[in-house]
Amino acid sequence: MSNKSTVRIVEVGPRDGLQNEKEMLSCNDKVQLIEALAKTGIQHIEAGSFVSPKWVPQMADSLQVMQGIQRLDNVRYAALTPNMKGFQQALEAGASEIAIFAAASESFSQKNINCSIEESLQRFIPIMDQAKKLNLPVRGYVSCILGCPYEGAITQDNAQLYFTQVKYVSQRLLDMGCYEVSLGDTIGTGTPGFTEQLLQVLLSDIPAAQLAVHFHDTYGQALANILIALQNGIFTIDSSIAGLGGCPYAKGASGNVATEDVLYMLQGMGIETGIHLTEVIKIGNWISQKLNRVNGSKVGLALQQ
Repeated sequence: MSNKSTVRIVEVGPRDGLQNEKEMLSCNDKVQLIEALAKTGIQHIEAGSFVSPKWVPQMADSLQVMQGIQRLDNVRYAALTPNMKGFQQALEAGASEIAIFAAASESFSQKNINCSIEESLQRFIPIMDQAKKLNLPVRGYVSCILGCPYEGAITQDNAQLYFTQVKYVSQRLLDMGCYEVSLGDTIGTGTPGFTEQLLQVLLSDIPAAQLAVHFHDTYGQALANILIALQNGIFTIDSSIAGLGGCPYAKGASGNVATEDVLYMLQGMGIETGIHLTEVIKIGNWISQKLNRVNGSKVGLALQQ
């Protein structure tokens, strides 16, 4: 493992987490959640998403939420923007960073956003042009890096071909001007062996400093996969408070890896994050009660106060 002793956590609970929760949270509660997370030392928070409220009703109030936050100077408040309309709304909301999404799976791209991977990338060009003019950082995401809800999990037979596609999409996003690409195991089927294989393909041309990982814990593999990423020099990890966000493609399955569990593991490895675990645990318990759900964090449950 590299001797780097700090890791950057990107907290995705208020966006990726909440949008997959059945229970709707009030605008005030969302603001409270984001403000509380920022006070723990987390410096990068996905705060909202400017997609059609018809498709993602949980994010319909993102403008009000982002305008309502009492902001800390050292925290980045990011917003997901799938198109120019969303981009304009993100600017109005005062987003300090925007995020764009592509998929490694053609089926997922067609069913999710009704266009091919190539078409989705073309749609981002005007967004990237505008962001560049405004000096606004753009983060790219690639979904379905280790399997697809429509095409199934990776197998040894199709792995190399599939990983070449992940690399192609990641490289395109970087070439467009994204400062970093977050690799998303959307259905959580990835295992350490396949994670290692994927990273070997990507890291042959893409610097580790331009990659982040976003593992779902549907099959309990997220922490093991994160460890592989750390061993390969990737030090930016997406995680979600209390494991918010079920997996929409696997009934009853957990979704995002819990921030508390990632922090506990990193702490045990002597890796700094600058984040107060005990404070994060309190927020995880609070938000779980608000959503009438069991806390999705193993550490949160074990250290409940």
